[in-house]
Amino acid sequence: MEMFEAVRWTTRTLIAGTCRPSVVGIENVPTDGPFIVAPNHLSFFDSVIVQALMPRPVAFFAKAEYFTTGGVKGKAMKAFFESVGSIPVERGEQAASVQALKTLMDILESGRGIGIYPEGTRSRDGILYRGRTGVGWLALTTGAPVIPVGLIGTENLQRAGEKGVRPQHFTMKVGEPLYFDKTGPDHSLPARREVTDRIMDAIAELSGQERSTSYNQSKVIE
Repeated sequence: MEMFEAVRWTTRTLIAGTCRPSVVGIENVPTDGPFIVAPNHLSFFDSVIVQALMPRPVAFFAKAEYFTTGGVKGKAMKAFFESVGSIPVERGEQAASVQALKTLMDILESGRGIGIYPEGTRSRDGILYRGRTGVGWLALTTGAPVIPVGLIGTENLQRAGEKGVRPQHFTMKVGEPLYFDKTGPDHSLPARREVTDRIMDAIAELSGQERSTSYNQSKVIE
């Protein structure tokens, strides 16, 4: 935990000093108990930003390659993602994704916070896509409150096709918690869909993005 907090403090200080972000609604994060952070997704750095700026730790999925790449760079990436509580998951492996959801459920049941992108992966065109129902499954199964988050301007930190980072001002809006009845895993797909749509409505209100009724077809997990 000391290593985790040290990495979070260092990352938060770096973000604050270089990007000077506007953070609104941080008081909406519960001070104790489990919670689910559900942001829109515009940038590779979104998870790092949320993990650094939230007042409590938030565990996100991360590509398994970040934990298995060799060399000095690979070791540094593994150390960083482990230190911020990221969870490795294989791309395109349905069984691995199901297991990852169960891992998130275990974290929630231990009273901690997790983060999940309802869109599945980042939007390359700035549009807010239809939410996938994993977040609804977690909300109904565990009864944990969902904290919608709207990220604005994070896509400018690293433009498409670029490797370098451009420090830019961005905004993170944290919405009021959404509460849903705890049904356990035995709930209907329509119920899961309804919960997911409510979460997406809250994200859209915070981010101000144009919306799509289609899913983001990219399969990349970031």
